[in-house]
Amino acid sequence: MTRISLALAAGLTIGLTGAAAAAGPSGQLLYYNHAYGVLDTETADAIEHSDYLREFANFEVRTSTGAGGQTWTGRYLLGRETYLELFGAGELPGQDSELGAGGMGISAERDGDLDTAVERLHEQGVTEPVEFLQTRDFGDGVPVPWFDAVLTTDQYDRFGAWGMEYRSEYFADPRGNTEPANYPGDVGRERYLNDGYREHLMRDVTGVHLAVTQRDLDNTVPLLRAGGFAVLPVPGGVVAKGGGTTLRFDAVPLAGIGLRQVEFSLNHPVGYRHTEPIGHSELVVGPGARAVWTFTP
Repeated sequence: MTRISLALAAGLTIGLTGAAAAAGPSGQLLYYNHAYGVLDTETADAIEHSDYLREFANFEVRTSTGAGGQTWTGRYLLGRETYLELFGAGELPGQDSELGAGGMGISAERDGDLDTAVERLHEQGVTEPVEFLQTRDFGDGVPVPWFDAVLTTDQYDRFGAWGMEYRSEYFADPRGNTEPANYPGDVGRERYLNDGYREHLMRDVTGVHLAVTQRDLDNTVPLLRAGGFAVLPVPGGVVAKGGGTTLRFDAVPLAGIGLRQVEFSLNHPVGYRHTEPIGHSELVVGPGARAVWTFTP
């Protein structure tokens, strides 16, 4: 899901619905769902045709159709609860197609928690959050409600984060290939993603390191805090921790933005260290139950 598709949806569709629900004991309302990055063409092509990635992860190349007929084709590494979405430069509309652009979704696990996060946004000083419904078209021309979403602003440089909550209508549609609810009000990530990860090494995304402009970082921090992440200042940026995922943001000039590194947990420890060059990036798997994918700026 890209920022441009969300921005279009915000102008085409309606606001959120659903009753508010209490947060969990930790106060966490929104959890890392996925991030996307726009890479150089050589690296994006190498990812798309990598035999190793198809062994390492539940990997697929998929075209989705959102609100207003907006389409995007991404390269996906799908885990148990989380995933990573990658594009090549020029593959998205407008400024979102430029090298280094990116975005991130953080999502609710319980029905109504996004409403509570929106209330917290007001406490963070976001007086006019952008709320809307995103839809998905499975190819029959009939949009299905996909998820409710909120942005802190529709003005950004190249990176944007959004809060989201999957809709019951989407879970009820068999074409979504989702799982039954694990508890009342379950709208969670594990239910949304299938269990294909079990056949591969990659289990989940546990860390993401991004370089963004100061404006985009300033727009992102209130959403992270409203979602329950602990946001801590570090030299050059911030680190946000919550729900088992660590997010690092460096504030840089526009020319220096981009996806820097992604960390994964594995389904089981490995007793070796494997280094896989993929275009202008390097995926290091093991030893242990961890992998790190580093992208060259």
